[in-house]
Amino acid sequence: MKHDDFLVGETHLWTLLAIAGLVLITFLSRSFFFLSQAQWHLPHWAQRGLQYAPIAALSAVIAPEIVMTQGQLIPSLADARLYAVATGVAFFYWRKGAGQAVLGAIVSGMAVYLPLHLGLGW
Repeated sequence: MKHDDFLVGETHLWTLLAIAGLVLITFLSRSFFFLSQAQWHLPHWAQRGLQYAPIAALSAVIAPEIVMTQGQLIPSLADARLYAVATGVAFFYWRKGAGQAVLGAIVSGMAVYLPLHLGLGW
């Protein structure tokens, strides 16, 4: 048997099996809580931890971009990202994290970043 014997159209059979397996695993892991007939409650510590998940994910994505450029620390203060982050953080603390503070922090940060980046070329 040759390697090309397992082709379906232009796709290798093992690739299709891997995709089908990933779909099955994803479906089962995401629907696990819906398949159970029993009432499901998260412990208090898990509920509290999930409240911080969005801000933690946002920080993990944004933090390296703020302080580094192509693997190097930002060399000067003439960088729009620094001022945008300062504005976003100030907005978040001004709102004390209540309501739509994360969305407001993103919008206020972008309101500072875009004019500095596009207008001044920072």
